[in-house]
Amino acid sequence: MPYVYKYPRPALTADAVVFTIVEERLHVLLIRRAGEPFAGCWAVPGGFCRENEPAAEAVKRELAEETGITGVWLEQLKTFDTPGRDPRGWVVSVAHVALINGARVQLDSASDAADARWCPVDDLPPLAFDHAQIVGYALQRLRNKLRWDNIGSQLLPVKFTMAALQLVHEAVLGCTLDKRNFQKRMLEGATIRDTGTTLVTGKRGPQPRLFAFVDRSREGDAHDGDCCNAVSEERMP
Repeated sequence: MPYVYKYPRPALTADAVVFTIVEERLHVLLIRRAGEPFAGCWAVPGGFCRENEPAAEAVKRELAEETGITGVWLEQLKTFDTPGRDPRGWVVSVAHVALINGARVQLDSASDAADARWCPVDDLPPLAFDHAQIVGYALQRLRNKLRWDNIGSQLLPVKFTMAALQLVHEAVLGCTLDKRNFQKRMLEGATIRDTGTTLVTGKRGPQPRLFAFVDRSREGDAHDGDCCNAVSEERMP
């Protein structure tokens, strides 16, 4: 007979904090809970792990079941285990985070979610459980990653203008950045390169230069074509 520890065993859940940019504002994906606890309240997508199911697989399943989103690369964020975080008992959550092009997905709420929608991070409704804390932690991690990671690669086309890249950073940070300082910092950071081409706008005068991320690998068809960007180039100077 296998040995069984006499210690209490918590339930394990997996939650997904998925960000996107809508009209130059950072949004997070929320679902409206259909059942108790917190029926009718908003929360991040997620749910209980099945027996022998890793949290990394559970979060993808729950995201698909509750929002219809599939094929998203989710990074493990943090484990949330504060006692009392779930009124159903001792429940530990492994949170995951992603930044995607929301324009390329179709939300379809199902399973135990009554609705699914994108909500601005600066105007969130009251959230169930400790999900406000989880979203806040994920947002801070996302902002910190701007210093060393090409997170804009999830939103921008293969070639992009400096203005489009700045809009991504401004949306994530929630503030306006100085144009000259931003361009200098980006070029000195050696994370982007000048492609030697320009964006054809049809306007007179110098055309905006196009840049690309350094050593950027293309995953699947996520970046196929220069038109699949969440930040429009039409308003760029």
